[in-house]
Amino acid sequence: MILPIVAYGHPVLRKLATDITSGYPQLDKFIADMWETMYASSGVGLAAPQVNKDIRLFVVDTIQMFNGMNEEEQKEYPDAPGIKEVFINAHIAELEGDEWPYNEGCLSIPKIREDIYRQESVTLHYCDEHFQELTKTFTGLSARVILHEYDHIEGKLFIDHISPLKRKLIKGKLNDISKGKVNVDYKMMFPG
Repeated sequence: MILPIVAYGHPVLRKLATDITSGYPQLDKFIADMWETMYASSGVGLAAPQVNKDIRLFVVDTIQMFNGMNEEEQKEYPDAPGIKEVFINAHIAELEGDEWPYNEGCLSIPKIREDIYRQESVTLHYCDEHFQELTKTFTGLSARVILHEYDHIEGKLFIDHISPLKRKLIKGKLNDISKGKVNVDYKMMFPG
């Protein structure tokens, strides 16, 4: 089932998400709905707060990003051909490498993109969809998407990484999004 994406301004996007247990109700269905919602809205990652659940769960598929690149472009990123994974109860163990810019957007903040600096690699402790505990290091675009989604479960948004001046310049657009004055080709849930 395709779930509505929560728009900027909704309080769930600013909540610190909580860990869950393997007994979380209808977890398999929820994960399947998240994948379906992410693909239906042309996303490469989706966090539970974006579909109005304040739990530490997100899904990432960077394989499709790499599928849209030619071989030369793929060589720029150490993580090609990408990953497709479910992250439950993720917690960062380590951030490494230099920060590098990449133009990011967010399904909850449509029509706004900004260059965001993030570190080259992240090591995470997390559980997969079978609640198998894992510790893995991710690099490149996969690390970037993971860090973007990780921000969501920490109550942060990509626009928190831009300068106060840039935030001031997009304030009108952000207000329009929270009021539902935005055209997108996916279902959204607006605050209020």
